[in-house]
Formats: sequence, C-alpha cells, structure tokens
Amino acid sequence: MKETSHRSLFLMTAACILGCRGAPALAPATGGLLEQTEVFVAGQDGVAQYRIPVLVTSNQGALLALCDARVDRLADAPNNIDLVMKRSVDGGKTWGPLRVLVDVGEGAACDSCALVDRETGTIWVFTCYFPAGIGSLEAQPGLSGATVMYWALKSDDDGETWSEPIDVTAMIKKPEWSAGSAGPGKGIQTRSGRLILPKYFIKEDQHSTSHVVFSDNHGESWEMGGPAHSNGTTNECQVAELTDGTLLLNMRHRHSGNHRWISRSSDGGRSWSKVVKDQTLIGPRCQASLSSFTNSIDHDKDRLLFSNPASTTKRKNMTVRLSYDGGETWPVAKQLHAGPAAYSCLTTLSDMTIGCFYERGDQDRYEKITFARFNLEWLTDGTDAVSLD
Repeated sequence: MKETSHRSLFLMTAACILGCRGAPALAPATGGLLEQTEVFVAGQDGVAQYRIPVLVTSNQGALLALCDARVDRLADAPNNIDLVMKRSVDGGKTWGPLRVLVDVGEGAACDSCALVDRETGTIWVFTCYFPAGIGSLEAQPGLSGATVMYWALKSDDDGETWSEPIDVTAMIKKPEWSAGSAGPGKGIQTRSGRLILPKYFIKEDQHSTSHVVFSDNHGESWEMGGPAHSNGTTNECQVAELTDGTLLLNMRHRHSGNHRWISRSSDGGRSWSKVVKDQTLIGPRCQASLSSFTNSIDHDKDRLLFSNPASTTKRKNMTVRLSYDGGETWPVAKQLHAGPAAYSCLTTLSDMTIGCFYERGDQDRYEKITFARFNLEWLTDGTDAVSLD
C-alpha cells in the first residue's frame, strides 16, 4: 500500500477543513489554553448514566464523541445499553443533539472503539453486542448466541449518517473466546496505511489478553495480531505508532500493582515483546488513553500523550502526561481534574490543540463525561509549543 506521511495527511485534512461543509477551520490557539465543556450528563435525555468515552477527529475537523448510554440503571452488561453520539464542528465549544446509533432493546451495545481512515475519510466504530441477559461473566465461548459479538459501523460523510451494524465477529474473535472488547477508546492508522484496532479477549477462567486486529484494505477485512504475553492478566488497551514504526501497546492489568503495563511490536502488531510495568504510569487499574501527538518526521520532535486517573488508590486525579522519547520517560504531567475521574480518550484537533474526553464528577466519577481542549503551551507551562508553519 502506498505510504502516506502524517504531514501529508495533516495537510490534506487542513485543506478539506477550509473547503468542506460543516466544520470551519479553528483559529490558532495562542498562549496557555484550557477549555472544559460538559457533553454527556447523567439524567439528561432520559439516560441514567453515560460511560466509556470515545473521541475522534474527522478528516473535515469535526469531533465525534461517543459513549455508552446506560438507559435505566447503572451497571455493565447485562443491561439496557445504547451506543450514542454527539458531534461538534467548532472545536468542542458546542455539541449537537444526542443521537442513538445502536439500540438493541434490553441487550447492550457497549465498550466501543473508533478510528478514522485518513486516506478514505471513513470513520469506523466498533462496539460489543451482548444479547439480553448476557454480560462478560455470563458469556459463553462462540461466535453467536449467548456470547459477545462484535459489530462495526461506518460513516463516509463525516459522521452525518451511518451504516447498519456489520457483524465482524468471525474476523476478530476466535470461537474459544467468550468475551472481551475493542479498546475501549480509539484505534489508529499507521503511516503505511494499516488500520489498527486495540482489543482484548477473555477465555476460560476469565483469562484475558491484550492484542490488536488490523486491516490493510481499508476495513474490507480484518486480521488478528498476536497476543501480548501477560499470562492472561491484561485487558483494556490503547496503541500508538512511534516515529520508527514501532507500535506501543499500553494496557490495564487485572491484578498486579497499580501501574500501566506496556509491550512493543516491530511487525505491525503480529507479535509483541515481553509485557513489562511502566514505573511512572500509576493508576488504580482503570482504562487509559495513549495518543501520538507529533513525530520528528513531520514536526520538530516526537511527542506522545497519555491520560488516566493518576492515583494508586482511587479513580481520581485525571492527568495528562507527555513523553518525548516514545514512552521511555514521561517528564511532563498536568492535572485536568483533581476529583473523581475514570476513563478517557485523547485526540488531536485540526489546529493542533489536544482534546481529552473523560469521565468525571464532584462526588462520583461517573456523573458526566467532559471534553477538555488544551494546547501544548498549557500542558508544558509555556516551555513547548507546536508551530503550524
């Protein structure tokens, strides 16, 4: 497949923003910028609780925020959970009305992960379908029936309209697996054009393992990569491509300690290095987000972002970190919210500001899902900035 650089993709995106309907170009942010906006709030639109944030930036510059709508009660599947979305065309200052993308009645469409094909503009969303009465603990091995199934939706018009769910279970799940999910959060497209979806699977005795699935034909088919060997102890994960083409997988550990665990792949996700603990990235065994911000091929330096509740005891203290060396060290950390906080998802906006879509509250970590937009100057207290020249 023809290789496309991040700079080329960015320029194509910027050009489209200037000429396409619905998403005007954002004015460059100067000085330290931090804006926070509530997007989903428990109780609004007749939904008891919103959870599991997903955020991507389209080729035209629109922001698509998706999450689980736990309609009647606060619980994982088995539960009545819809996949819902809101869209912003002004950098997250305002958001359109809530839209239900998948409603399976008393079943669940949940734990989703999205990615954008920068070459075609297609936006993909992968969601877990649990039939009524089935959750991860009740799920049986198999590709249909009383188990988790995987559905994909896609939009070719910037998130205005969506396909019907496409059953991709047989391509991204083995029959001996009972459950697991994609992400949750977002997937990536590598510089070679490969679409990569981070994922984990569960099999007997709740053995769980992180891995990825990928497509080299723009989503027409998907292939399963090899497992990140962790003796069945890692699950929710996110992936980023580093400047040298290495993939970095950042994982939640089910049992051991209060840190993130990582692994690297030099063959596009087919195999992974030994899973090791990242001593800097503390966390209370919770989902986290990882996102490549800039690389030294297209910009002045490598910059990698990470967000999670940085606490060893509770889901609180939502923090964004910055690495200049591919995740070897994390010298910069900035707090977004000191109080209760949990899952998050990072994206880069068309003006090279950063978006973090995260669960937070005053008394409880799941009161709302908030969109924070900030720039590199704010994150680094003015010691670093990105030029659009």
